[in-house]
Amino acid sequence: MEAKHSIIDDSHDFWDEVVLPLLQTHFPAESAELAAGFFGYGSEVLRLDDAYSTDHHFGLRVNILMPKALKDARGAAIEDGLAAHLPQTWRGRTLREGYTRTKGVELASLEHHLASTIGLDHPPETLADWLRIPEEDITHVVAGEVWHDPLGRFTAVRQALSGYYPEPVRLRRLAHWCRYFSGMGVYALKRALLRDNTLYASTTFARSLRWGVQMAFLLDRQYYPYDKWMTEMFHRLPRMGARLAHIVDEAPRLETPWTRKLDLLHQMSDILDAAMVEDGLIAPHPRYSVSATSGYRLLEAAYAELIQKCPPELHGIVPEWEQVHWEGFHSQFVAGVDLDDWRRMLVLEEQK
Repeated sequence: MEAKHSIIDDSHDFWDEVVLPLLQTHFPAESAELAAGFFGYGSEVLRLDDAYSTDHHFGLRVNILMPKALKDARGAAIEDGLAAHLPQTWRGRTLREGYTRTKGVELASLEHHLASTIGLDHPPETLADWLRIPEEDITHVVAGEVWHDPLGRFTAVRQALSGYYPEPVRLRRLAHWCRYFSGMGVYALKRALLRDNTLYASTTFARSLRWGVQMAFLLDRQYYPYDKWMTEMFHRLPRMGARLAHIVDEAPRLETPWTRKLDLLHQMSDILDAAMVEDGLIAPHPRYSVSATSGYRLLEAAYAELIQKCPPELHGIVPEWEQVHWEGFHSQFVAGVDLDDWRRMLVLEEQK
């Protein structure tokens, strides 16, 4: 698939023609220790920016990472130097306003960027390290582009993560979602429908569908992305996307009846289970019946097989999935932001 033109491409030109020459002129020694590119947050890192992306945090952008010692010693001077020489616009494009003082260029230490995404300041070294990384935040490290990295430190982290999960980690994560999809998903949805509990049915159904999609990514050995990119990236999965597309399309529709939604989740169970048998992750087995009161807890059988294949030291570790490290950084940023600036970033305008 040919990559569509994106703000990434214009930002690359902006780096080559404006930012890099400024750094080489005013900060030649420091520029030899920087990693620069377009990565981190925003639909743009996956080239999914569209007309709706432009209303906040959008524009030309260069992400720059440097060793923490350099950031502490020279970061403010570099930001001041860039702010004094960067244009307000370039080729008709505005400069992105982000989480640093310099529009168009976001400076951070490498250690901070990694800690606020994957929770480590280095590549994962143990299986437990891997399990404690929120899966969707790996995208914020490996997606996008790096144009300059003489030391190769950030590139090394990207390459380590791009190699995908070690197999015991993949199995442990897959076991976790099997447990959630079955025990807290289809089982809970069946009970909610029996009790005519529409609120619980609605929340349980939505979570179940998401967990099933997350398993599809694991089975195709691709990282699950930030939720808002889920649909686009799901349909790009090389195997499971096509197998589950009819379910992912029909199940969330408002006009799909509850009994049909539950049946579609049962179908999803069978398709995911069959893929695990196909891949040799679980043993072949007879077909099972759907319980009239407990639903179809098929994937909890797979859960037991998968977790018993994992190393004992992983049995009690629950994989991290929420963006806890990013939210920690974000909360610290918002705690010090000007409230008028914050409302402007949120596109909150007073009614006339």
